Amino acid sequence: MNQFAPAPLPRFVVSVQAEDHEPLAPTMVMLALCESVLAGGAEGLRLANVDLIRHVKQKYPTLPIIGLHKPYPLPNAPKEVVYITRCLEDALALAEAGTDIVALDATPRPREASLAEIIRTLKQVHPQVKVMGDVDSITSAHFAVEAGVDILSSTLNGYTLETQDASTTSPNFTFLEALVKTFAHLPVYLEGRVWTVADVHRGLDLGAYGVVIGSAITRPHQITARFKAGFNVI
Repeated sequence: MNQFAPAPLPRFVVSVQAEDHEPLAPTMVMLALCESVLAGGAEGLRLANVDLIRHVKQKYPTLPIIGLHKPYPLPNAPKEVVYITRCLEDALALAEAGTDIVALDATPRPREASLAEIIRTLKQVHPQVKVMGDVDSITSAHFAVEAGVDILSSTLNGYTLETQDASTTSPNFTFLEALVKTFAHLPVYLEGRVWTVADVHRGLDLGAYGVVIGSAITRPHQITARFKAGFNVI
């Protein structure tokens, strides 16, 4: 069983992730990046590396951590398959490492075991762990809530076949607002394409409990590319 006491839900979460081939990928480098964003005021972290989660939790035992597993980078993931914490084994490994909130792909797409079964077993083994349902639509959110998630996040909007026409360059605030209004009894997080302070303000104004920010803070190559685009003036 996870030996850490439950952490409170954070409002300002920074996603610290890197692909295996990137310069930031080594665990100790990622740990330094985690420490940097914590020094800047992050209240929680979203991490996709069990070893990193273990290191961070040992150093910051009361820090809220949202943990997930991805077999391949989200931008390259096939839109028809589940790819965020796809199975019970991955969920249990995250909880054992010290994850407070296990993030699961909570869409109705096919998986080995049902979402409800994964959540039920996870909570039986680790009753203090909360489950975040990463969803793409209101339909998925209903499915996730029925399966037993404790928290909803707008993470997957724009990354599934059903929502592939949504913008992948800015947050879908219409979707966020619908999530907040439809599931007022649950904390809802804005996640995905949050690039500016204005995005954060709008998300909170629409009722989001918290905001997860990733690339705008922790992906230097993407930040650099956005600035580089400013030089491409015809």
